[in-house]
Amino acid sequence: MANPFKGETEENNIEKEETKTEVNPDAEVVVDEKADAEKSTEQEETVSEMSELDKLQAEYDKLNNQYIRLAADFDNYRKRQAQERESLLKYGAEDTLKKLIEVLDNFDRGEKAIADVEDCEKVKESFTLVHKQLTDALSKVGLEVIECEGKEFDPNFHEAVMQTPTSEHPEHTIIAELQKGYKLGDRVLRPSLVNVATAE
Repeated sequence: MANPFKGETEENNIEKEETKTEVNPDAEVVVDEKADAEKSTEQEETVSEMSELDKLQAEYDKLNNQYIRLAADFDNYRKRQAQERESLLKYGAEDTLKKLIEVLDNFDRGEKAIADVEDCEKVKESFTLVHKQLTDALSKVGLEVIECEGKEFDPNFHEAVMQTPTSEHPEHTIIAELQKGYKLGDRVLRPSLVNVATAE
């Protein structure tokens, strides 16, 4: 007769062996070490990638700042060039006009010298015509005569070389123009020399 306990014992032994095989503490430790190693490697790679990203971001920020400064410098340079171009177009003839002013002075002196000569009508007409032509030509390029007589003295446009005490004119009024003044646009080329009224 078979031993009923023997069979159970063998089955129990087999189950115990299978249980031992399934729950092997050594195997679990090996699996944990591999997982830890993989996690550690992944973390190192992540840290390395973040470090590389930070470097790239810093380099990008540096280049971007340089670009912004360069763009601002170029914009300032462009504005300066535009202002210089405008100034050159507006005041480019300044030196030429200053030289021609002396010619106008000689015309004025000559006109006064022959004003009372009656037998030189043709000379006077020719002189007047040439003077008018020159004045018109200079006006076209921007030369303007500074108005003086009867105006209030303005140190920006007039230079007082004489002062006359009088009650006939208000104080600081220009009585007489001694030499014409000229301007180009809003720039004075030469102030007018004037005689200014003062209080008696």
